[in-house]
Amino acid sequence: MKNPILYACGLVFAASAAFSDSHTHDHIERNPAPEGASVYFITPADGETVSNPVTFRFGARGIGIAPAGVDWPDTGHHHMLINTDPADIDFNADVPFSDTHLHFGGGQTETTLELPAGTHTFVLVMGDQFHVPHDPPIISEMITVTVE
Repeated sequence: MKNPILYACGLVFAASAAFSDSHTHDHIERNPAPEGASVYFITPADGETVSNPVTFRFGARGIGIAPAGVDWPDTGHHHMLINTDPADIDFNADVPFSDTHLHFGGGQTETTLELPAGTHTFVLVMGDQFHVPHDPPIISEMITVTVE
């Protein structure tokens, strides 16, 4: 069976790969974050114990959702980091494509994943049309979810 996280990531990658050159930029002007913008998890709740498949729903306040590659003012799209410390993000580069950095470049606000049993952390980062975090970055609170 295919690794469901890699498979989901691959589908999102295929849909949005044309909009990212996936490298660090020598000089980049990050898009300004709208004042007061935030991203958050709707479900699951922090500390929740769940079973597979796990549906994540996420939202945004003060910023619109637009697909990767679309340059509309005050918009972006979600990236979900799994078991990744947001302090390790290079805010002057594209969010990488990997099984721990999921892209929702189609403007999706939910996903369903099969996850290994255990405790995992999740955080959302809003990216611009090029998958680059806004300035200042728009990052959710980290949630911890246990998968049975």
